[in-house]
Amino acid sequence: MLNDLYDPATAIRVSGHETFSLRLLWLKKAFDAASGPDGIDRRTFHEQSAIATFGVGRNMALSMRHWALATKILEDGATHLKASDLGRMIFSDGSGLDPYLEHPSTLWLIHANLVSEPYAATTFYYAFNLLNQIAFTREDLVRAMASIVDARATAKATPETLKRDVEVFVRSYAPRHADTGEDAAEPLLVELGLLRELRSTGQLEFVRGQKPTLEDSIFALVLKRFWERHHGLSPTISVEQAQYGPGSPGRIFKLDEDSLVARLLSIGDATGGKMVWTDTAGLRQVALNGRLGEIDELGLIRDGYRVRRAA
Repeated sequence: MLNDLYDPATAIRVSGHETFSLRLLWLKKAFDAASGPDGIDRRTFHEQSAIATFGVGRNMALSMRHWALATKILEDGATHLKASDLGRMIFSDGSGLDPYLEHPSTLWLIHANLVSEPYAATTFYYAFNLLNQIAFTREDLVRAMASIVDARATAKATPETLKRDVEVFVRSYAPRHADTGEDAAEPLLVELGLLRELRSTGQLEFVRGQKPTLEDSIFALVLKRFWERHHGLSPTISVEQAQYGPGSPGRIFKLDEDSLVARLLSIGDATGGKMVWTDTAGLRQVALNGRLGEIDELGLIRDGYRVRRAA
């Protein structure tokens, strides 16, 4: 399943974050700046005035831009950056679902956008989708990324660049044991509890399990996108595909098999019957009732907020 990363046509990226992990208020700040009808000039984050505009140093402003594009809150154009439909749905003042990132569905959506495809944050994609060990070291990840870069004539990255990128990945998800000052604030995605560092060995370990803050409709959204990207002509998806396929909800959310099957059993409720669980002759799978294109992605996103708001 490594072919997509070794394919010369697949763009990969192991830089752009300026060694900063995604922080709490950055996506909202980037959205607010680009939310006007014409967006903002692409150079805004590069200019010296970015310090005053965003209240951070220039390198942090560049990192803010990188993460806003990687998580699909902003869209890149020839001359301007514009807020995406997703960005407007979540971050708009007054009408937004979660302008100040107080709902766990926002974090799960941001995470899924970041790691479901390899183009914007390749190390993140590889770690969640293609790394088969539950426990691993930073060095394991650096070596794996180096082999991918070395196999591609058009891709270049120094060992130091790869080490920095791997460290940003680790800091983005694993809680830190001891920090002081400005850097003590945990990066945004740490709250998801997907990765931990074992203090005794220095190894890193993905945390598999139920993910109780993940709403069924957000799970269904990722399953639908995975189905379209990788099995678009198939009327069914097996449990194994939904669990282990690159870009699958099992991979993206680090669900164990029991937790995944429990989600699939209720997939009909989450999708209005457009996906349904079947278990015939021991063949466990999800079947389409209609077409994938009929499933409203924005509706699934709204449903991911509706449950907790009504509670």
